[in-house]
Parts: sequence; structure tokens; C-alpha cells
Amino acid sequence: MAKKKIMRTDKSFSEVIGLKSVLQNDILNFIFGIILVLLSIYVIIAFISYFSTGQYDQSIILDHSPHEILNKNGEFKNSCGSFGAFVSYFFISRCFGLSAFIIPVFMGMAGLRLVRAYKINLLKWFFCLMIAMIWFSVASAKLLTPIMGSSIFNPGGDHGLYCSQWLENIVGVYGLMAILLLTAVVFLTYLSKETINVVRNILNPVGTLTGRVTFGIKNLAEKNDVQQEPVTTLDDPTVFDNPEPQQVVFTDTNTENTDKGKPETNDTTTKAESGENQKIIINTTGNETKADSSDVSGWKDLSVPIDPHEPWTKYRCPTLDLLKKYENDGKPYIDMKEQTANKNRIVEVLNSFGVQIKTIMATVGPTITLYEITPAEGVKISKIRNLEDDIALSLAALGIRIIAPIPGKGTIGIEVPNKKQNIVSMESILNSKRFQETAMDLPIAIGKTITNEIFMVDLAKLPHLLVAGATGQGKSVGLNAIITSLLYKKHPNELKLVLIDPKKVEFSIYAPIAQHFMAKVPDDNEEPIITDVTKVIRTLNSLCKLMDSRYDMLKLAGARNIKEYNKKYVNHQLKLTDGHEYMPYIVVVIDEFGDLIMTAGKEIEMPIARIAQLARAVGIHMVIATQRPTTSIITGNIKANFPGRMAFRVSAMIDSRTILDRPGANQLIGRGDMLFLNGNEPVRVQCAFVDTPEIERINQYIASQPGPLEPMELPEPVEADSASSGSGGMEMHNLDPLFAEAAEVVVLSQQGSTSMIQRRFSIGYNRAGRLMDQLEKAGIVGATQGSKPREVLIQDKTSLEALLAQLK
Repeated sequence: MAKKKIMRTDKSFSEVIGLKSVLQNDILNFIFGIILVLLSIYVIIAFISYFSTGQYDQSIILDHSPHEILNKNGEFKNSCGSFGAFVSYFFISRCFGLSAFIIPVFMGMAGLRLVRAYKINLLKWFFCLMIAMIWFSVASAKLLTPIMGSSIFNPGGDHGLYCSQWLENIVGVYGLMAILLLTAVVFLTYLSKETINVVRNILNPVGTLTGRVTFGIKNLAEKNDVQQEPVTTLDDPTVFDNPEPQQVVFTDTNTENTDKGKPETNDTTTKAESGENQKIIINTTGNETKADSSDVSGWKDLSVPIDPHEPWTKYRCPTLDLLKKYENDGKPYIDMKEQTANKNRIVEVLNSFGVQIKTIMATVGPTITLYEITPAEGVKISKIRNLEDDIALSLAALGIRIIAPIPGKGTIGIEVPNKKQNIVSMESILNSKRFQETAMDLPIAIGKTITNEIFMVDLAKLPHLLVAGATGQGKSVGLNAIITSLLYKKHPNELKLVLIDPKKVEFSIYAPIAQHFMAKVPDDNEEPIITDVTKVIRTLNSLCKLMDSRYDMLKLAGARNIKEYNKKYVNHQLKLTDGHEYMPYIVVVIDEFGDLIMTAGKEIEMPIARIAQLARAVGIHMVIATQRPTTSIITGNIKANFPGRMAFRVSAMIDSRTILDRPGANQLIGRGDMLFLNGNEPVRVQCAFVDTPEIERINQYIASQPGPLEPMELPEPVEADSASSGSGGMEMHNLDPLFAEAAEVVVLSQQGSTSMIQRRFSIGYNRAGRLMDQLEKAGIVGATQGSKPREVLIQDKTSLEALLAQLK
């Protein structure tokens, strides 16, 4: 059988007569749209002309003849002729009065929609304008008639006059007013929920705060650094006022590097011209200062304070031209289009969930923008906090974080990453006035906050810092920023570093400055940067012994902390014969703490915990970092003694709770974005970026400066001391290289003083003490006698030479 073709019979009427294809024709729509636009303009002109010509034309319209309609003799005075006069009379006088102007307005909107100039929902606008026209017709007939009169036409037209009289006869004047008010409130509430807040403010005279949402941007950059676009009022249901951005000028030009407590020198300093960042150029051609060989008694003028920088008074801190500058460094880029779009999405999401807000204020930072929201009365904070994922979905951004509420403010914060993120260079941080003029003992400049302010903390007051974060999120850069900050502020006599690097590659770049700033356990085969786990244990035990020794010195000096002790030492209030010396701060930096814990366990954790608990007063501070923030690595004992926390981005919320005891680190965006916690609420900071070539230039500069000839020697650990105590006898190859010279100085001066040897040879107290012990074993000096100098047993140089010959 042949298959029969099945014909479709379900075609619509428009398809049958071809109307659908006509309506979809773009050319016809364009022509018809232009006609509607021109017609709307024509009708508006006719309506306006009716106000002045309506009284004259009305008499002709009411009693006209056919030839008068043609207006051959200009009988009609309306600017649009007889047709305009009839149209104006019908719609204004006979229908809707003044509200008839809404009719040509809608015609124009329909024409613009047909020509596709604007996307307009005609059905919605028709419904809204129709209700508005009817309401204004009735309201004008009742309210404006006593004012305008009705000589030409009623303000509400015949329609408005009839409706108002009919309603007034039924419900009275007050009922009519109530109906008009009720319908207006319902209609405005349909258009915008903000009407509810307006009505509430009217009904509550005490709370006169505006219900409109105000949006503005705080510009914390320098003046003229940011090109700001004019802010326009948006046409969404909520009105946004845009005040001018606040201008706060930060002076970031560098001043002279005058550290407090440093003596003035005659070195020349040159500055850049006004308007440019200033650089410090310091003359470093001076020769190294040497001890006066003519005076071996250690005598000092007590009227002049001791210079803690001796004998390296010509040492100069690194200059700022060693650091790299970046484009738009320190100047936040404000994209008004991006900020306005983010604001609109936030408001739309909150409104869709019934959350009303009053104001939005945006603070643009280097990588993050903080939107401060003031909620309306009666809005629960928990309701906004629960919308975090919905706001993140709307903004399509990574790292949305809600702060509800912001501490110290009556606002709620929403942190949104910027599409264009600026690099915060180390140069912009160290070149700031705040860093240059700081009085902190151990200043570490970490980066910039959301408000574009320099973020600095004093490691001496923390007193210990825990750094954690996933791999590649900026943890190593943060450690380099800490070390660089200290190198730019401290003299080698004021600071010593103990760098522990189990990965063997992170801190190797600092090897050139080992003689100036490093401290290590005395061992000829040991590198200044510690990489072996067994040597880490010895170093930590040595630090514990040094801590105990320093506490003994503080007790003997009657000082409570290292700051008081050094002040007494500088002012000649301590007896040098008692073994007192200037105490430098010691900062221990451990790059991968988790690897050490997995390898050595309690042998590592116990000395670290002991140092963290007790070493603050004697100037020993710790910075430990790990990329595995688990409870087995960051134990409760460690967390209790490390109040300072630097948290970079982590992968899970549980890791954030391990570091900060709260979520937040899992919502960071990486690349140096971090949260810093020190007892209160965490502060979001963009860590300063310091690159490897910059560190190399800094280290080369420091290595070229006059300074110590070898790293500071830490005392031998207790285990090493106990093992060596059983070996008697003197072996010449185990003697210090300065043994012979030290013996000669002691014999010539007839003074067995450790501090004298220390000053004479510019060495540390620990090495000078070992020399004195060796001199005692060799029979050159006697045993210790408390605070008194040792007795010198050799009386002349000839006897000394004979003794030295026997030792060989």
C-alpha cells in the first residue's frame, strides 16, 4: 500500500493569513516604530498647544461645520491643526485630563521597542502606565480642581471627574482620600519593595534615617593617581546615591634612614626631585674601624654611651634602589563599571531573599574590594551570612568572604576579588613613611590591607609567628618579606638569624650574609643554614642553653628583659668583668616545620615549645612555617605558644580551623592573599612580593658592607659539653686560632678578662669564654673568682713563649 501523506492541520490563524511573517519582518517593524515615535511627538505637541488654544478651539469643535474641519481659513489655532485640536479635546477634556500625556509616552516607548533601540517589556509598561493614568485622573479631578479651576477642562478630565464624584458620594471625601492613598501604596510596593521602608520611616518620626541605599567608593590612593568616571543614577527599583569618593593622601616618599639609637654620620644623602619617589644613596667608602692596639686594658670613657654598632659603625642598611618597582605599584585601579556591576548583583541577590539594605560603601584594595553593607532595621545578620554561596554564585568570583559584622562598625562586609589585581611590591612597603620612622624593635612589614594601608607588626611583641598555607600560595614569599624587613632595619650587632631549611633550597640564597647576620653552633663542617635534622636538634638545644645563660645575665644585671639589659649596658651600668655583653635579637626561621616533626618528633617539638614559652624576655623569637596544617603537626602545645598566625590559602575548612581556629583561609584567592591573626579578628592582607633577584642584590650589598668576620657562635649543647668534660689534656690542633694572640694580650695586660678579649679581637662572648677556658687549661690564667678578673699566672712574655713551645 502506498503511504498517504499526512497534512498538518494545526496551523495558527496568524500563520494561515501570513500575519506572523509580517510581524517578524524587521524592516516593517522599523518603519512602523518610526511612525509611532513621530506620532507620539506630534500628539505631545498638540496636547501642549491645547493649554493655550483649547478655549478658542473648543467652541468650534462643539459646533463645527464640514468646511471648518478642513481648516482652510485657519479656524483652529492648535499648532497641530484641526486634527490636533480634536485629539487634544477628546483625550484631555473628555477623557483623562493631564494624565492623558501618558498615552503618547507609551506610543513612543512602543516605537522605540519596534526599532530595537531599547529592550522594553511593553506588557508590563502598559499595565503600569494604565493604572497610573487612571489614578492620576481621579486624583487630579479631586485635588487640582480647586487650584486650576475648570474653565477650559477639568484637570482629571470627564473620566476623573465622574469617578471622583461617584466614589465621594459612596464613601465620602475621607474615604476617597483613603482609597487613593491605599492604591498608591500598593502600586508603588509592586514596583519596588523599598516603598515598605519609606512608609515605615514616615510612620516612625524618631527613626528619620533614609531608606535609600547609598553607594560610594572610598579612594585611598594618592590624588590624581586614579582616573574616576562620573557616577550616574541607575534605573533599577532601588535608588543609589553616589557621593564623591573620599580622598586620603598617603605620603610614600622616602625620608632619610635615621634609625633611632644610631649615631649620626657625615655620609651624604641625596634625594630625588619633588614628585618622584626618593632614594637614599649612602657613601660606603669608609674603612673598617679597628680596635686601638695601644690600649689593651679595655678602658672606656664612662661619660660617653657605648655605641652598640661598634666596631662596625660604617655599616649601612640596604638601599631602596635594590628593590623592583611595578606598574601602578601601590595605586589601586578603580574600575567603576566593575564596582557598579558587583554592587547591583549583591543588591539583587539580597532583595530576592527579602533582605533590605540601606547603604553600600566599596573600599578598593590591591586585590580585594570590601563592600560594607548597612542592613535595614529588623534584618538578621545570620540571614545575610547564610547567603554567602548565593552571592558568590551571582558574582561568579572565587574567594567571597562575609564578615558579619565588621568589628567596631555597624556594617556587614563582603570581600570580593578584583578582576585586575595589582602586585604589592616590597619597595612600596619599605619606602613608606610608616616603615622608615617606625620605633618597633623587630618590625616586619608584611604587605597592604584592603584599605591600602601598610600592615606592620612588631615580632618582639608577638612574640612568635606561625605561618601556614598550601603549596604555591605565597608562604615562602611571606618568609622572605619578613627577613627582608628585618635586614632593612637592623644592624648586624642588633640581629642574628638562625635559618633552618629541611628542603635545602629555600634559604640557600641567604648564604652571602652568613658572616653578618647568621648564628650557628660552632662546627667547622657545619653550614650556617641548617638543613640536617640532627643539626637542627643540636641548634635548638644550643638556643635553649643560650636562653638560660641570658636569663642568668639578666638576673645578674637586675633587668627584666633584653631591652632594659641593653640599655644598662650602653649606659655603663653593667660591669664588663662579669661577662656582660650587648645582646642581639635572635630570630629563628623554620621553613618546613612539618617535615621536622615527622622526622624527629618530640626531639624537635620540646625545645621549640620551651623556647616559645620562655625566650621572649631574652630576645629569642621564632617563625615557623608549614604547608601541612594538621593537628599532628600544629599541636595544641605549639598553638598555645604561637599567638601570631599568618594563614595563606588552604584547601579545606578544617585546615583553616587548625591555623586560625575559625574558617576563612579556605576562601582566600592565593598568590599572597592571606589572613593575619594576633588575638583579635583576622586581618586580610595582600603579602608584599619580593623576587629572587631582589634578594640576591640585597645580600650582595650587605656582604660588601663592613661587618663581622664570621657568624655568631652559639654555645655548645649540653650533650656536647658533658661528652667533652671527660677528656683531659691539651691538644694544640683543637685550640682556637686566636689562642696564641689572646695569651699574649692577657700576659701583657696582666688582666684575665673575657670581655677584654671579646673587645680586643671583635669576637662574640661565647668564643671569648672558650678562649679563657683554654687559657686556664694551659696554665696561663687561674680559675674563675666570681665577678673578679682571673689571676694571670704567667708574668712575662719569655715565660709565655716557653709554655707555648711545650704545647706544640
